[in-house]
Amino acid sequence: MRARLFFMAAFAASAGAGCNAARPPQVAPPGPAVPAPMTQALPPDGPGCAGAVARYRSVVDNDLAMGHVNTGVHAQIANEIAEAASACSSGQDGRALSLLRASKSRHGYPG
Repeated sequence: MRARLFFMAAFAASAGAGCNAARPPQVAPPGPAVPAPMTQALPPDGPGCAGAVARYRSVVDNDLAMGHVNTGVHAQIANEIAEAASACSSGQDGRALSLLRASKSRHGYPG
């Protein structure tokens, strides 16, 4: 009986010790990769029609660089922008803004 008690005590001690065994630390799975922030240049700013011409030219040039516009369409838009820039530089702000609006509408640009 004494051996039985000793055996039961040893068994209980070893069973309890198993619960306290050191476990390897759990490593959290890596989260989704965060893309690097895009660096975008701010559109040119300027008063009146000069700023509007510069902003539209910047958008169209960026679209060409990104491949959203082919060179033929870019050349056509560039000619329309040049006409608006000429009107703007001669003091015809209303006409320049109207030419820009017409070009944007014709080629699917907002505003």
